[in-house]
Amino acid sequence: MAGMGGDERARDDAALNEALDEVGPRLKRLRTGRGVTLAELAAATGISKSTLSRLESGQRRPSLELLLPISQAHQVPLDELVGAPEVGDPRIRMKPVQRYGATVVPLTRQPGSIQAYKMIIPADRDTPDPQTHEGYEWFYVMAGRLRLVLADHDLVLGPGEAAEFDTRLPHWFGTTGEGPVEILSLFGRQGERMHVRARPTKRGDG
Repeated sequence: MAGMGGDERARDDAALNEALDEVGPRLKRLRTGRGVTLAELAAATGISKSTLSRLESGQRRPSLELLLPISQAHQVPLDELVGAPEVGDPRIRMKPVQRYGATVVPLTRQPGSIQAYKMIIPADRDTPDPQTHEGYEWFYVMAGRLRLVLADHDLVLGPGEAAEFDTRLPHWFGTTGEGPVEILSLFGRQGERMHVRARPTKRGDG
């Protein structure tokens, strides 16, 4: 029995080593398949380019502290990095989160300058509370009526209308109190702009 236990441990160790050996090539296929550079992944994870390169080539042993930020950057489950489904699944793994009272669904699979989200804003988010931060935001109203307070402007946008603005300006967006709103949002943290513009309807015109 003792010998059998030793054989089982040896097989388990061999299987573990084989799985770990596959992590590096899998990470590289995942990154290159999405068109993400080592520099972009390093910026998104805080892991140096040299460490990421050694990890992909198998010269650096994978660890949880390395794999966790990589899985978060690629928005894939941790077990996908260490052995389960092969890359190439085109489905977006949408995991809603609650943020500022709204339901936010990340739509962007790869790290990068511009991130996409679907947002569902409840009807009771109707009290303006302007904030400022770095970046540039573009959004498109899918359903409902969205109220946008931007600096001295107070606007209402309906389905099919879009807006974009520098988030360093005091801004707030929510509902008119009539019902929930669904929007698609593109946000560039470094100030990247979209080039699609639509003139919103001023509040009170609709």
